[in-house]
Amino acid sequence: MSCASHTEQHKVNIHNRLLTLDAHLDTPALLVRPDFDIMQEHSHDHDFSQVDWPRMEKGGLDGGFWVIYTPQGPLNADAYKSNRDTALLRAMAIQTMVSVNPDTFELATVAEDAHRITNIGKKVVYISMENAYPLGEDLSLLTTFYKLGLRMLGPVHFKNNQFGDSSTDPQGSIWGGLSPLGKQLVAEANRLGIVLDGSHGHDLLLEDLINLSKTPVILSHTGTKTIYDHPRNIDDTLLKKLADSGGVIHVNAYSAYLTKLPNNPERQKAYQDLFEKFGRNWSTFDTETWQALKQARYQLDKKHPAIKASFEDYMQHFLHILNVVGPKHVGVGADWDGGGGVVEMMDISTLPLITERLLNEGYSEQDLADIWSNNVLRLLKQAKDYADSVN
Repeated sequence: MSCASHTEQHKVNIHNRLLTLDAHLDTPALLVRPDFDIMQEHSHDHDFSQVDWPRMEKGGLDGGFWVIYTPQGPLNADAYKSNRDTALLRAMAIQTMVSVNPDTFELATVAEDAHRITNIGKKVVYISMENAYPLGEDLSLLTTFYKLGLRMLGPVHFKNNQFGDSSTDPQGSIWGGLSPLGKQLVAEANRLGIVLDGSHGHDLLLEDLINLSKTPVILSHTGTKTIYDHPRNIDDTLLKKLADSGGVIHVNAYSAYLTKLPNNPERQKAYQDLFEKFGRNWSTFDTETWQALKQARYQLDKKHPAIKASFEDYMQHFLHILNVVGPKHVGVGADWDGGGGVVEMMDISTLPLITERLLNEGYSEQDLADIWSNNVLRLLKQAKDYADSVN
């Protein structure tokens, strides 16, 4: 680390020089909404979004991994088919965002694309999948998604599934890590050149990923148990094992995983009432229904405001992780549009706060370059190089 001091303007200049990528953007879930335009500036307070092109410009975010996400459902053929179709539609929504805004966004598939795309003034669009559940038991579908641009894959989400154990399933571990199908999934992802993501996975699943994957794995949005002992976080022993294997952890800004928050029963009850009124299948809403829902949520938030962790809580996780494994194994994955955000940092326009704080802590511009993009791009290159070597 360098201990050189920086003026405020110099910190801004450094942030603007960096290639900045976030490893986990849940924004594709918004792309299918009739009231959302990625090219227009939105507001978290009024429409609960955190990522769009104007705020990417304000926050100096060059792009990242745009997530195909489907919630965990039953483990049967009909559910697999339905969620497969949802996942394909999410992939198509990402492709459409790029195709209708060709001067603003560009699809990236290899590590070298990131610098090339930013050098011509566009935003970088890598594609990842959170929860491999929609693949069902047909691993050939992974090739389909690879051809659509998929380059990062997380086997599980909130609950155990056909591929392995989740960190937050009330049943606990049922597979002892990866299932037999999950181990086949690792091999297929390696063959294709897809980076494996252990976020949301049980500790045993992450250990399996590290041990079985031919290339280093990522935690795209995870914190540390040393600061807050939550199942979604990782302890120092496993963190060191991840780093020793070449892996990278991107630090999550999901408040409930950063610190113990007080109960908020009035807000929970209000949201239950909201779901009862509008239902949960929000992807089918027309513009009028969306506007009504947004207004209802806005009024709910005014009456029962969310209790969030602080930016300092977030940085305590970040700094501890850096202290344990160093800047070659850390990145940013704040879980934007997926529940992330803390007081002072509720959307991507405020991302320079991270750079400023790390500079104040003595980290160098090279350290920041590694944290903001070099580390994840290294994993992408290693995954592709291995795939090229076996195909």
